[in-house]
Amino acid sequence: MTDWAGVVAADFALPDADLGPVVDDLAAALASPDPVLRDEQAYAVSVRWIVGGHLDDHLTELGDRMSRTLRHPEIQARTFAVLVLALAVHRDITAGTADAAAVRRWRDAFADWYRSETDLRGWDERLGWLHAVAHGADALDEFGVSPRLGRADLVELLDLAATRLITPTDDLFAEQEDDRLAYAMTRLLARPELTEEDAVGWVAGIRKVLETRPPGPMPAQIANTIRTLRCLYVMVDRGVHADVVVRPAHHTAIMSALGAALAVAFRGQA
Repeated sequence: MTDWAGVVAADFALPDADLGPVVDDLAAALASPDPVLRDEQAYAVSVRWIVGGHLDDHLTELGDRMSRTLRHPEIQARTFAVLVLALAVHRDITAGTADAAAVRRWRDAFADWYRSETDLRGWDERLGWLHAVAHGADALDEFGVSPRLGRADLVELLDLAATRLITPTDDLFAEQEDDRLAYAMTRLLARPELTEEDAVGWVAGIRKVLETRPPGPMPAQIANTIRTLRCLYVMVDRGVHADVVVRPAHHTAIMSALGAALAVAFRGQA
């Protein structure tokens, strides 16, 4: 087993060994229930090695492995697999080290997981950070700006984000999940391939859910949706900072659709 604490202490130096077994060790450590090993060591190493191009020869293999791990029975394995998948997409964006077929495979696996994940806890006292929604938002962000994906793919990603918001849950966003999802959606909405209809069409399903909400205490998914729409409204209006300030071309129409949905959410409230 690779000494991940030693790798971190050595300023993330690559071991003097065949990287194949090392990548296997890394994948196993990323699924560990030990938050120090998983987050502070294995994930930190993944960031440095993937973004730095050290795993380019293994990138497609690693992305495919993380896609399969999205079906892992343990929550921490799934939520850190999606973070590493986001890194793989990011590396492909900057260096072209995967291919369109691989990115589409990863996108499909991500979408299947994101719409169906039921454990939305941000933090667990034993497992540490889980953050399914926020980590998924980071992947949505990378897929949303990937040149491998075209207009139809982008529309599907917007619908996926909307589905994630309105799917019933008992978990209330408490760890900036709304901010991170809104950021990813703003960058996605800035893609020039999207028409105005594409950019606002996904709001209709959310508005329908808000219009038909029964009276009584607000379900967690409704509260999460309202919080995210508020964040998105501000980010679409002001733009978000990536390498440059990014603001969707159809911002006026998007803000109008978001404002109408938020107005529905408050109509008739005591």
